[in-house]
Amino acid sequence: MLNLAFIFHMHQPYYKNLLTQESDLPWVRLHGVKDYLDMVQILEKFPKIKQTFNVVPSLFEQIEDYNNDKVKDKFFELTKRPAAELTQSEKEFILQNFFSINNEKVISTFPRYYQLHAKKRHNQEFSTQDYLDLQLYFNLAWIDPSFRQNIAELKKISAKERFFSEEDKHIVLDKQLLILKEIIPTYCLFKQNNQIEISVTPYYHPILPLLCSTNIAKESNKKTVLPKKEFSYPLDAKEHINSAVEFYKQRFGSSPEGMWPSEEAVSEHILPFIIQSGIKWIVADEAILFRSLKLKKRDARLLYQPHLLKRKDGELNIVFRDRNLSDLIGFNYHSMKEVDAVNNFMGHLKNIDKAFKGRDTLVTIAMDGENAWEFFRNDGHDFLELFYQRISESDFVKTNTINEYLKLNPAKNKIKRLSAGSWIYGEFGKWIGNPIKVKYWEWLVDARKALEQVREPANELAWKQMYILEGSDWFWWAGEDPDGSFDRLFRLHLSNFYKLINKNIPAYLNP
Repeated sequence: MLNLAFIFHMHQPYYKNLLTQESDLPWVRLHGVKDYLDMVQILEKFPKIKQTFNVVPSLFEQIEDYNNDKVKDKFFELTKRPAAELTQSEKEFILQNFFSINNEKVISTFPRYYQLHAKKRHNQEFSTQDYLDLQLYFNLAWIDPSFRQNIAELKKISAKERFFSEEDKHIVLDKQLLILKEIIPTYCLFKQNNQIEISVTPYYHPILPLLCSTNIAKESNKKTVLPKKEFSYPLDAKEHINSAVEFYKQRFGSSPEGMWPSEEAVSEHILPFIIQSGIKWIVADEAILFRSLKLKKRDARLLYQPHLLKRKDGELNIVFRDRNLSDLIGFNYHSMKEVDAVNNFMGHLKNIDKAFKGRDTLVTIAMDGENAWEFFRNDGHDFLELFYQRISESDFVKTNTINEYLKLNPAKNKIKRLSAGSWIYGEFGKWIGNPIKVKYWEWLVDARKALEQVREPANELAWKQMYILEGSDWFWWAGEDPDGSFDRLFRLHLSNFYKLINKNIPAYLNP
């Protein structure tokens, strides 16, 4: 029997300004109403489908901030503003930002939204009603299609299509907040019903090996350019792991069995911390498996089974994702008809099953659980429903959570040394190496040393700000940020850090 394990990773970086409680970017809220809830709820239609959902604590913390009215979202506030009262700068901001969603698969499905997009492209003047309709459509289009169809008020507004009122707009925003409130309880419910397993990522999504030492980047790519000053704070890596486990316990009432190391970035150095935390399994990319075993060719026999990391601190299971199959869903199938995509995937599974002659195998699909779907028609629902139906009816494949599979099929093959690397080319080049990424690490070294030199124990908020700064996203986008928003946010977080420890803000952080 082919055992298919889905692991969907839900993640957003930490956007909120700790000093003002404001967020200039709306992606927690908007992905919250588009991806995090419906991806679990759809499983109610398919009781045979079991999945693993990986959550990042800093994301769920931000969702809770919305639920508890502890964040001021600039996009939300500008949507609430009556269209007739918008200033010129606010209008310019709305025109610049309120088309931020897939044009072909989303905007074009709403005739009025598409018309407004065309007016912007042709530099035509917007009326007050145009701005009002744009305010509403940006927020309505981000709401998952299932909610637009099943929530009566949203269905009525969608049918109206244009000439919206201020009341319509506020209904859309109110429904968004209600959807956000359902996310965590729904995860808890499906976990209790044993249809999903919930795994966790280190708290603020850091690249754990690089926190232990930026020099580790050389292990996977000897040509990596390192910062002049080594960042080496392994206890920070440990804190991200332990605080994530504690967060999980408080929200889900038990200890997590699994962990998705941020960006599937692993090395030998982080294993003791993960084992000591009580985690039983982790996931990494297949490239790490073959590098660890010093194999030059891909070996499916080794890929489609769990492996054991037996160390002096204890034991840890590790599964490796099938990169090709994961990427087909994440990056390719959106350009195909749903039936063709599903047939293609099922064909791959059938070939795997034939190759193993029906013996038990574990095929792991590990992928981003949110960003792919806006490139699919109907936010991926048509594809997923057909896909889950075909799997449910299949006589050679069944879905399993990782923990459930490991209980029945303990890992037998041992890996003596785990190669350092991530899901991207088996190395760390996405987070270190180019001049700007290197500069960011050097700035972080200076800040971390400043924290150690504070005479009195630093306050809790200063430590929180430091851990936020260690998140992976700032380094991912450094030197590659299309609109500079992540660079500005990193500088904001770093400036706030110096304020929190009562130190002068370095001149290089000035606008």
